[in-house]
Amino acid sequence: MPRPTSPSAARRFLTVASGVVIGSIALAGCSSDTAGDSDTLVVSTFPFGVEQFQEAIIDPFTEATGIEVEVETGSNADRLSQLQLAGGDPGIDVMLISDYYAALGQEDDLFEPVDADAVPTLDEVAEFATEEEYVGPAYSYQLNGTLYSTDDVTAEEAADWAIYGDAANAGRVALPDISVTAGQLMVSGIGATYGAGPYDIDTALETLSGWSPNILQFYSSSTEVTNLLTQGEIVAADALSGFATDLVAGGEPIAWTAPDSGRYMATNRAMIPAGAPNSEAANQFIDYLLSVEAQTASAEIVGDLPVNLEATVPDSITAVVGDIADDPIAAGYETLDPTELVPTRSEWVDRFAREVTAQ
Repeated sequence: MPRPTSPSAARRFLTVASGVVIGSIALAGCSSDTAGDSDTLVVSTFPFGVEQFQEAIIDPFTEATGIEVEVETGSNADRLSQLQLAGGDPGIDVMLISDYYAALGQEDDLFEPVDADAVPTLDEVAEFATEEEYVGPAYSYQLNGTLYSTDDVTAEEAADWAIYGDAANAGRVALPDISVTAGQLMVSGIGATYGAGPYDIDTALETLSGWSPNILQFYSSSTEVTNLLTQGEIVAADALSGFATDLVAGGEPIAWTAPDSGRYMATNRAMIPAGAPNSEAANQFIDYLLSVEAQTASAEIVGDLPVNLEATVPDSITAVVGDIADDPIAAGYETLDPTELVPTRSEWVDRFAREVTAQ
């Protein structure tokens, strides 16, 4: 199924970028003057799937442009901390980072706007990829839902948030800690389903506190939750759809489904650090990253959900999420507003520990 086009997306993104470009150039020490100081583009990314990322994106980009790429890896938090300590001399040209950490970095003026004129593929991506809250576009996204054993749970049961509060499932379900990506998406989903909306933290924590005695584990990594499920210790867990891809492809009796309500997704963003030594090449890289070719290869090889409206979604992904990948917004998914989350993050994490996991 072809996904709908979004002709206004790049224009809206360009308007936002233009509004802050003067300040960003001043902050970056006139990055245009420094572009090309090095022959190598430095890309900072996540520590997992690096070989697949090299195959899908880095090698084809170098072949197409002649620009050599050095890849650095690390967690979101560690890489953002290093950028904060860099003092405007990041030594990194592109940072691929989750949306919450991108928003945190923007609060400290650590990123400069992507040059929309130099990134024509912005015209091809879904509107949510160019949200005005960010100065860098999304290049992939992650859907929150329920990962479950098909031997023990039906798709209808898994789609109902009440599965986690059902006494029949006591000790047989898991939930993410709020500190991980799925955790905030879960909290917002519960707030929207049982309360006044995705930022109704009081209702969300009260609900989770009531469910807490049923929860075998509040997990903090994909390995934890997939092991619990494959070893038969749990029958369901709130999780990102990407956690299911390899399990489903491997023939495990496991599936993933979107919740009936409270559907939220996270994005991974391509950001240019302020003072990047190769900002011109950085924009070229982002333009390639958003292209049909790169988005299709990344979906096939890395397993990333593509934001380019013309990219091909492979069977390995549609086997998990179905036609949601054609248009997640039409399927009821929403992104979260970073201006609501960044100021409250520390307080919500502390409250989650006291009111939910300590129960």
